[in-house]
Amino acid sequence: MSRDNLNDLLAFLAVARERSFTKAAAKLGVSQSALSHTMRGLEARLGLRLLTRTTRSLAPTEAGERLLQTLGPAFDEIDSTLAALSALREKPSGTIRITTAEHAAETILWPALAMLLPDYPDIGVELTIDSGLQDIVAERFDAGVRLGEQVAKDMIAVRIGPDMRMAVVGSPGYFAQRSPPTTPQDLTAHACINFRSPSSGGLYAWEFEQDRRELKVRVEGQVVFSTLALRLQAALAGFGLAYLPEDQAAAYLGDGRLVRVLSDWCPPFPGYHLYYPSRRQATPAFTLLVDALRYRG
Repeated sequence: MSRDNLNDLLAFLAVARERSFTKAAAKLGVSQSALSHTMRGLEARLGLRLLTRTTRSLAPTEAGERLLQTLGPAFDEIDSTLAALSALREKPSGTIRITTAEHAAETILWPALAMLLPDYPDIGVELTIDSGLQDIVAERFDAGVRLGEQVAKDMIAVRIGPDMRMAVVGSPGYFAQRSPPTTPQDLTAHACINFRSPSSGGLYAWEFEQDRRELKVRVEGQVVFSTLALRLQAALAGFGLAYLPEDQAAAYLGDGRLVRVLSDWCPPFPGYHLYYPSRRQATPAFTLLVDALRYRG
């Protein structure tokens, strides 16, 4: 492939991603007329229309979209590799973007970052709280944090936390009015504090397992929250039963402000893992972060 063809493909990627000749020309440092001429030449050589233009909009054609989806990741990987090579001669720096669940951010990521970052002022970290399973490549995250059983097989996964357990808890005042549930099915007769996922919009079904028998129970109650902290507060206030990570309830179970039920239905499961694409070229900053987060048991 000639260098001119390579430059034309890079120009096409800029136009297709920006959906604007004006923005793409500014990004590439060329004039709009020169960029338009380049696109016409590329389309002529390929014998295909790559862009649909109107006075108000610009979008890839079917052929253009296929070219975008094929070339985009390839050129992104080249950019990532060159950035990693350049970073080898520099001190650790740059911004690392991570998508994570709220609980992992509060209990694992932030404590580790609070110790690491003061020694490396040129490293920035952006944590995006999202309970959904983001496509970290498409959304341009450097890494994600999820439970071990949720990590895709084509990702590199690094364990950053111990095994976890969930706990069903309620206040002594709540149990003064109702008998404790003895099976997960009994929860349908109880007031429960629901969790709605901000990403999917759906209510979370509580998950249980005993003797390899798995159950999911959809519960009902007076309040629904999308954060862990509010579910804990509502349980302490007696609004119903909450389904929480065991470590978040431990202190309140220890001093009697919460009572645990159905513990035999809540076995341990793989804890949090940091995951990222296998083809990702690790920068010094990213390598430092992975090492700081790695769980050593």
